[in-house]
Amino acid sequence: MKRYKFAVMPLLILLVCLVGCSIFNRSSLRTTSEDDSGQETPYRDMPKDGEGYIVVGFSQIGSESDWRTANTESFKSTFTAENGYYLLFKDAQQKHENQIKDIRNFILQEVDYIVLDPVVETGWDAVLMEAKDAGIPVIVVDRQVSVKDESLFTCWVGSDFRKEGRRAGKWLESYLESQERSEEEIKIVTLQGTLGATSQIGRTEGFEEVLSKHKNWKMLARESGEFTQAKGQEVMENFLADYDEIDVVISENDNMTFGAMEAIEASGKTCGPEGDIIVISFDAVKAALQFMVAGKINVDLECNPLLGPMVSEIIEKLEAGKEVGKTQYVEEQYFDTTMSLENMIKNRAY
Repeated sequence: MKRYKFAVMPLLILLVCLVGCSIFNRSSLRTTSEDDSGQETPYRDMPKDGEGYIVVGFSQIGSESDWRTANTESFKSTFTAENGYYLLFKDAQQKHENQIKDIRNFILQEVDYIVLDPVVETGWDAVLMEAKDAGIPVIVVDRQVSVKDESLFTCWVGSDFRKEGRRAGKWLESYLESQERSEEEIKIVTLQGTLGATSQIGRTEGFEEVLSKHKNWKMLARESGEFTQAKGQEVMENFLADYDEIDVVISENDNMTFGAMEAIEASGKTCGPEGDIIVISFDAVKAALQFMVAGKINVDLECNPLLGPMVSEIIEKLEAGKEVGKTQYVEEQYFDTTMSLENMIKNRAY
């Protein structure tokens, strides 16, 4: 399998032109990543011997949330020279067209594997066919792709988002029963993630499965908060202005939840187990669990961002000529205020 030649040739040509020398030092090369502004910055030193290292191109959605930051670091800390990898990391800044460019650049650079965390599910058939024609396996992570031919990608690794949504609905059933509110009319609003994203679709549809079984649960409104704190706050402010009474907020990620909490408190209302509004969140990052300890969030459905090691294991199997499962779910749980969270928070990696 090809190794590292994509970075060798341009540098070799440059050195020959400048100094007329046919020898070049691989140890001088570095991989690159992008910071939050989208600028490329040096990331990791390449090993002295570039031969035998697995070249991975990773197109990440962006850096819109604490979850995304932890997810990115999981890949960066896994795909290192010490572990036998050369990582090319690209931040797509939430743009589908940027990811198309990323994949085509990876193909031109003749990487060994492409890892894609897609902004949205659709619009991937053509570029993934280009990767397949080039003989480059594509591993899709976190969000999914919807393609006519599933042979265009090797496998998908991530969370069961529909299960997360159903689990949130089941938790609300049990909680209302414990509060002797099962027969009350329950007014709900939903802060959705980026519309068309796998996590948004799964969480919305999973909760809807439970919602449809309760005639006394009324979904007042659903609107995208784009998985960001600022937009989550804006949408929640609109909900509070439009509806005098809201019993439950479903927020499809923690950063939107943080914004929603600011809006709720600014309106004079309170949230959490002792508050006016029940708050159901997703991701379960450390900061959200701290808010839960403070009594501001009722329950948080975990979405495990630490996918790097799982993808590395898949690549190792593929390198050994072994087959891998098409769909692979990461292990997850949920947290609520009945649990002892202090020790969990101390030991939590994200």
